[in-house]
Amino acid sequence: MSAQVKVRRDARGKRPQIYGDPVNDTLMSMVMVLASELNVTRDRLDTIERIAAEKKLILGEEIDAYQPDQEVLVDREQRRQDFMDRLFYLLRKDITELSEQDSGERYSETLEDIAKN
Repeated sequence: MSAQVKVRRDARGKRPQIYGDPVNDTLMSMVMVLASELNVTRDRLDTIERIAAEKKLILGEEIDAYQPDQEVLVDREQRRQDFMDRLFYLLRKDITELSEQDSGERYSETLEDIAKN
């Protein structure tokens, strides 16, 4: 099985600002990611509950007693990391843009200093 390569797809350019403070826009984006994840989780849980009810299965005790093996733990951790990547996407993007801007400014200042000397 070949390893999947993750390609980061960041939107370029300035994001539209909806609220007066860009921090509020970032927080709203994070809330929307959380709401989306919760909604998908709830839909999947509802599906499981309906299928279990149709098959007359009672899963409460089995769910409480379930002990995940190492493979399940690794899968869950990967899913958590993917979720955190989506949740903190805008913060990471802002930090990257600020560091690139800072590096560009320092580079220009260094060139100016060299040109003066």
